[in-house]
Order: sequence, then C-alpha cells, then structure tokens
Amino acid sequence: MKKLIYKGWRPGLVLILLLILWEASSKLFEVPDWILPAPSLIWQEAINGWDQYSHHLFSTIQLALLGFVIGTSFGLLVAILLHMIPSLREAFYPLIILSQNIPIIVLAPLLVIWFGFGWLPKVIVIVLVCFFPIAVATMDGLRQTNQELIHYMKMAGASKGQIFRKLQWPHAIPSMFSGLKISATYSVMGAVISEWLGANEGIGVYMTLASSSFRTDRVFVAIFFIMMLSLLFFGVISKVEKVLTKWQSKGGDQQDG
Repeated sequence: MKKLIYKGWRPGLVLILLLILWEASSKLFEVPDWILPAPSLIWQEAINGWDQYSHHLFSTIQLALLGFVIGTSFGLLVAILLHMIPSLREAFYPLIILSQNIPIIVLAPLLVIWFGFGWLPKVIVIVLVCFFPIAVATMDGLRQTNQELIHYMKMAGASKGQIFRKLQWPHAIPSMFSGLKISATYSVMGAVISEWLGANEGIGVYMTLASSSFRTDRVFVAIFFIMMLSLLFFGVISKVEKVLTKWQSKGGDQQDG
C-alpha cells in the first residue's frame, strides 16, 4: 500500500494541478457552462444526479462484464486451438488480423439489422473488441516458449499435452494477462459503443441524452465514470495477475541468490 501511494503521488499531483488550472481558467475567461463546465460543476452534478444515472452505470457494468467474460474465454480457446493445431493457425490467423480492420462503429448497425435491438448485438460488439487482444497476446506467449526446454521435455518423453500444461501454458500466463488488461479496458468502451445502437439504458444512453440537451456537465460525468470503470477493471486484472504469478518472482529471487 505504501509503495502504491509512493508511486501514485506524482500523477495525482499533476491531476490536481490540471483541475485547479481548469477551474481557474473557467472562472477567469467566463467560459459558458454548456461549452466547458468547471470541475466543481461537474462534481456537483455527479453527486446530485446519482439517482438519474445510477441505473445507467450498473447496466453498463453488467454489459461490460458479460462481454468481457465471453470475449476473453472465446479468445483463450481460439489461441489454444490455433497454437496446438498449426494447420488451423495458418488458415485462420490472417483472418483474425483482417477482422480487426473492420471499424466497430460501421459493423454495429449491421448487427442491429441482423439481431435486433436486444442484448445480443451489444454483447457481440464487446466480444469483438475483447477477443483480439487476449487471443494474439496468448498465442505470442505460447509461441515464445524456450525451444531448448521444449526439446528437453520431448527427449524426456513428454507428450504434446504435457509440454503444453507444464511448460508452454505457464510461460504464456504473463502475456495472457497483458491481453486481459487490454481487453478489460476495451470492454467498457465497447459497452458504451454498443449502447449507442439504441439501448434503453447505460452510460452510452445517458451520454447521448446529455449531449443532445447540451448538458455538458453530464457528458463529463459520463466520461469520468467510463474512465473509472476502465481503471477499476484494469486494477482488478493486475491484482489477480500478481497473485497468480508469484511463482515467477519467487523463482527469480532463488536464481539471483
């Protein structure tokens, strides 16, 4: 905890200074609130308007979590299959790369036409943005396993499954978590984009209504919560990573000694 505070005081100080500068500039230049509200007004709206946007916030959290779990699970499954079956990797890996060249904002209306305005098209959007980072990161981690160790295990009579479970998978865990952290932050933005398709609730809906009514303070409140949710998801994944990868640091300490 002390280490976290020690590392975080500098960016925290910079953020406070920026907020002070923002507040002072808004007052000094008399910027209209509908163009750029002062931080104090945004904070006041965040406190007083909780009853108006709390259900939107919880809806976005549920949607982001659902899409993240499905997208990352599917990404891990695909990464393992493509790694274990080289012929599948040669056939499908280029298609995975090409799929990321299709803008989600263009694909989203098609999903509405195909699947309607329910939860399904929204979850598909989040799955698409979460799938790629975890799949590519995991495949890279599996592929970068030390070839000498693989050769040694083959000489010892280990099967392909044993090599995967005892060597390649543990080696790929740090890369996998790198992909998970990227997917976690993308899941929130994917949820917001999916809510622009025509949802009845969610931070994306709240932001659209606020923008159309020139309530810029509410738009900034929505932006703030999007950032906080992304940081929260990122922090949870980072914490889980530290817990599950303690064996690496212990192994490194033993080698240093």
